[in-house]
Amino acid sequence: MFLAHFGDIEYFFLGFVEQLARIARDPDGFLAGMDDPEAREPPVERPDGSVVPRLPGIRRWVWADGFCGSVGLRWQDGTSELPAYVLGHIGYSIVPWRRREGHATRGLALILVEAPRRGLDHVEITTQPDNVASQRVILACGGTFVRRFEQDTSYGGGEALLFRIDLADTSQAATHPREDQP
Repeated sequence: MFLAHFGDIEYFFLGFVEQLARIARDPDGFLAGMDDPEAREPPVERPDGSVVPRLPGIRRWVWADGFCGSVGLRWQDGTSELPAYVLGHIGYSIVPWRRREGHATRGLALILVEAPRRGLDHVEITTQPDNVASQRVILACGGTFVRRFEQDTSYGGGEALLFRIDLADTSQAATHPREDQP
C-alpha cells in the first residue's frame, strides 16, 4: 500500500494496520515491496473502491527513536507528468504523537533527493486547504503554490491545493523556506 497524505487519521491507521499484517505474514516480501520501481505490485484501490494501475514507486518509513510515519514517491517512466487519477508524486503522513517535530519536512527533503534519479525534473504535491502544517512542510522544501482545484469524486471531492517543487536544486530546499501563500 502506498501511503498518501490524507487528513483522515482513520485512513492512515488502516494503512498502518495493513502494513503490520503484511509484515507478520511475510517480512522479507514486505521490505521488498517498499521499493516497486517496476510497478509489479497489485493495482491500487482508491478511496471510492475503484481500481487503477499502480505506478512505479518507493516508500520510506520516517524513523527517529521509533516509527514516525512514512513518505513515498511515485512516477511514470520517461516523464514528470502523472495520470489524471494521481493527485501527486509524493505522499507523506506522520503519526499524530510525532507531529510538530520536523519529521515531515525532513522526510520530504530526503525523498526529493530520489526524484531526479527517477528522471523527474519536478514533483507535484497536493494537500487540503485547511492543512496548514502540510502547506508549511511543502513550502519549507522549496514548494511553490500552483492553484486550487476540485478533487475527483473518487477522492471524496472538495477543494485541494496543488504545489510544485522544481528539482533543479533540492540540496538546500529544507533550509530555505519560501513565502508563497495559497
